[in-house]
Amino acid sequence: MRFGLAIAGPLLMAAAGAGAQILEFSGDASLQARWYPESPAFPGQRSSTGGLVVEPTLYGDIAPSASLTVTALYRYDSADSRRTHADVREAYFLTHGDWGENSWELRLGLDRVFWGVAELHNLVDVVNQLDLVEHPRDRPKLGQPMVHLTVSGDWGIAESFLLPYHRKRTFPGRAGRLRSSLPIDEDGRYESGAEERHVDLAFRYSHSVGLLDFGLSAFVGTSREPSFLLGRQYEPSSASDAPAIPAPGWDEPVVYAGWDEPVPYYEQIRQFGLDAQLTTEPWLYKMEAVYRSGAVNLLGQEEDYSAFIFGMERTVYALFGSAADLTFLAEWLYDDRGSRATSVWANDLFVAGFLAFNDVRGTELVAGLLGDLRHDYRALSIELKRRLSDSWSVRVEVIANLRVDPQDLTYDGRRDSFLGAGLTFSF
Repeated sequence: MRFGLAIAGPLLMAAAGAGAQILEFSGDASLQARWYPESPAFPGQRSSTGGLVVEPTLYGDIAPSASLTVTALYRYDSADSRRTHADVREAYFLTHGDWGENSWELRLGLDRVFWGVAELHNLVDVVNQLDLVEHPRDRPKLGQPMVHLTVSGDWGIAESFLLPYHRKRTFPGRAGRLRSSLPIDEDGRYESGAEERHVDLAFRYSHSVGLLDFGLSAFVGTSREPSFLLGRQYEPSSASDAPAIPAPGWDEPVVYAGWDEPVPYYEQIRQFGLDAQLTTEPWLYKMEAVYRSGAVNLLGQEEDYSAFIFGMERTVYALFGSAADLTFLAEWLYDDRGSRATSVWANDLFVAGFLAFNDVRGTELVAGLLGDLRHDYRALSIELKRRLSDSWSVRVEVIANLRVDPQDLTYDGRRDSFLGAGLTFSF
């Protein structure tokens, strides 16, 4: 939080000094709770948790072509001290203008960027770090310091990123659920001697040609996905010296460790990505593919690899003559390292249905089934969202693990099913 304030503070003072022409304050405040039906696997864990989340946003126009945006987050959790945290999600200055027949936009500060077209996971999305204590599947992001220049025209959109600081991933603590068998030390180690101050570079070109929307991306710098080294008792000179232990669940790679807390290890990687979406009648086809070098595999060896996601989607409008629309989705996620893959999404199939009632309250129901094609793992997810009024809304979700394979390296993180509920006030 101190790091974010170091950026947000000067921006807020700049807005005050410039005399913002328009100043808007908005955001959400939520009461949230979870119940875990399985008995706790580790000492200190609880069967239920509650908490409060506040995410306010301050926006100010300081000139006809310049603005400031600051978004903060604070979460209190009754069980996991690591899940009680604060962060500055956004704190950036934005200016824009014209360059001949093209337009340009410049953002300076902390921001969140999204790349990709898939629903369950996005291979190409490498700019921001995950805030893993927030949610196992929603992929919430920490704010990333950046210089982000966008130039657009009839020829497409070109985005360039200079990323001067790396942010470490967050992990559940000893009392947290959805954690690995060994709690993870959040203090990371780096391959680069510059550590978190290594300057990373990223680029993306996107365009629409007829029915096809596509993006080409490149990233060079510190990986946002850590492998793991042993903690205090044994410090290998490289990841190849460290044995493997079961990894955290969901989005986490495999842990390399001995008998102490695993320490995240952030390699220097190079990644080239492609995302594409083909819109036809009535089907929508999606694809994400990456080639990455410099990453460490399950055996602790550096290995170049490719991974992809193929998906298809179809929407049935006015279901049975009603106002509701039903969307079917299927995605296949694959990593060509096979059994050496450190990603949990090594060979998985995801099918889901999205039911939009299109009523005054904006009621939405989502149900999905995730299956691991390599291990005997099946999980059902259900989510219901509905506005209660203009300011109040409710969300109820269930993630039920129907089958959990003890041979799966992500067994510890995936064994917990839960029922969650949240009541949100938007202001």
